Amino acid sequence: MAAVWCVADSIVSPLGSTSAENYARLRAGHTGIRTVQDETLSPLPLTASAIPHDSFPSLPGMSRFEALCAAAVQQACRGLELPAERTLFVLSTTKGNIDLLNTNRAHRVPLHTAANALADHFGFIHQRVVSNACISGVQALVLAQRAVAAGQYDHAVVVGADILSHFVVSGFQSLQALSAEPCRPFDAARTGLTLGEAAAALVLSAHPERLGVAARVQLLGGGVSNDANHISGPSRTGEELAQAISCALQAAEVTADAIDFVSAHGTATRYNDEMESKAFILAGLAHAPVNSLKGYFGHTLGAAGVVETIASLYSMLHTETLPTRGYTTHGVSGAVTVCTQRETRPMNTVLKTASGFGGCNAALVLHKTNG
Repeated sequence: MAAVWCVADSIVSPLGSTSAENYARLRAGHTGIRTVQDETLSPLPLTASAIPHDSFPSLPGMSRFEALCAAAVQQACRGLELPAERTLFVLSTTKGNIDLLNTNRAHRVPLHTAANALADHFGFIHQRVVSNACISGVQALVLAQRAVAAGQYDHAVVVGADILSHFVVSGFQSLQALSAEPCRPFDAARTGLTLGEAAAALVLSAHPERLGVAARVQLLGGGVSNDANHISGPSRTGEELAQAISCALQAAEVTADAIDFVSAHGTATRYNDEMESKAFILAGLAHAPVNSLKGYFGHTLGAAGVVETIASLYSMLHTETLPTRGYTTHGVSGAVTVCTQRETRPMNTVLKTASGFGGCNAALVLHKTNG
């Protein structure tokens, strides 16, 4: 199996249009969450992390969702010559063009149509769609890593994206899952999640030298599980996320003791955070500091796993942890150490987790070389 390296990346969010801009604002403690007054999304003001419509260029024939994806992919692939026949393109999203549902462009709602449009735009021949609730981004990275490691492709481009829409907002409102204030992951006073929108692209390669890149972070492997507990609620025990973590550690050929840090899903909902805290203990990760980035980006659904993996990659390169915005009082039963400040510490091996509707769970392991 070939080693798979993270060679280029990009995040487009309310915090910036590149990964570097986004990370600089994370380090400064900025958040994209604000009060959004847009009757096309909700008749009442909404607390969310929204990208201004004029902050990235529209493209002829593309929807707003597709143009956001294209902006992230173009930035990540800038300066790289990726051979079409040896490159896999993966689109991760939960709802894609769902905002077109009641329009004369409803034929663009099926997710494969967006993937085809993006692949054609960039000249990719091979494409896949991963849409598995909120683990989509992490699962897409795991799929791409396995395909490249197995030699099916030399490179992969994974883009994760979702936008705010009336469909998405009203769905979470009907579940009474949205917080009226910015979300507070793992906090005792948490009242629900905050939605966000973003697009992020990560380029993986088994041959970074062919691309003229000196890569330092390797995606070692990942794991996926499903507890089938409830249509929207996670397992109450955390056993199934712990199983996904165990599979990721096994695929990465590392032990739990080797994990220096955990980038959690951390949605700030009552059951997700509690379940995650239990899973980390079951997986032997009580020693590892944990954070959630939802207080900065909001919950970006199919983009979340890619956005937060890239942020973790930058944390590794800066040898530091970022605080969990909104967390002040421990509010979960698991004795996990939730990061409360930016702190310099060893960051050689990192675990990223995700969980989603239907009881799906995913995890992946990143490792930094000393070169």
